Amino acid sequence: MTEAMIRVRDVSKSYQRGGETLRVLDRLNLEMEPGRFYALMGPSGSGKTTLLNLIGGLDHPDAGDLHVAGANLSDLSGSELAHWRAANVGFVFQGFNLIPVLSALENVELPLKLTSLSRAERKKHAAYALELVGLADRMHHRPRQLSGGQEQRVAIARAVATDPKVILADEPTGDLDRKSAEQVLGLLERLNREFKKTVLMVTHDPHAAEHAQSIVHLDKGQLGRLEENPRRAAEVARSVP
Repeated sequence: MTEAMIRVRDVSKSYQRGGETLRVLDRLNLEMEPGRFYALMGPSGSGKTTLLNLIGGLDHPDAGDLHVAGANLSDLSGSELAHWRAANVGFVFQGFNLIPVLSALENVELPLKLTSLSRAERKKHAAYALELVGLADRMHHRPRQLSGGQEQRVAIARAVATDPKVILADEPTGDLDRKSAEQVLGLLERLNREFKKTVLMVTHDPHAAEHAQSIVHLDKGQLGRLEENPRRAAEVARSVP
């Protein structure tokens, strides 16, 4: 039996807003296998981004357990959690979150500064990540010199530069035109297929979700249904030696 890459057990999360308690996740249970591409869908307020942040160790649940990439996140101190994130999780956000005064290479190099790599090794890893996303010829450009699609590909290069086990993407195509969105989705699909990365992508776009192997639906903080994508399943089956 394959060990789950992500295991969510009876997880609840609430926020206070205007004196009112908003229960965003309500005793949620979910398991995700390693090396699969999951799309997380649901109406606004269903808890998609909250769940993504919990899985990435950016926030803490009020109750329940989260096991991700072999670690129980509840057992980790603040500093341990930071080191765990740096080694195991790559984040891709809708707004790119690139630093405008840094080049693409310097932006990708940033998470590598938390590692023990030398400066030369960091630059080599960052350059390889940019080559992987097809931007080797743009490594010295700053964000304002890039298109939106290129900026998101730089963000993906930054996410994979540390060779994480899990890639968490929050509406990665939300600010992109259809052509650029297809390039980004194809890249996430490639990282999953060729490099066996576990990808969890929050999206409201059914077309984007079609690139995933499994589609997880959230509804009012609970698991709605889980769909398998027959097209991706067939592609993955054909790629297995």
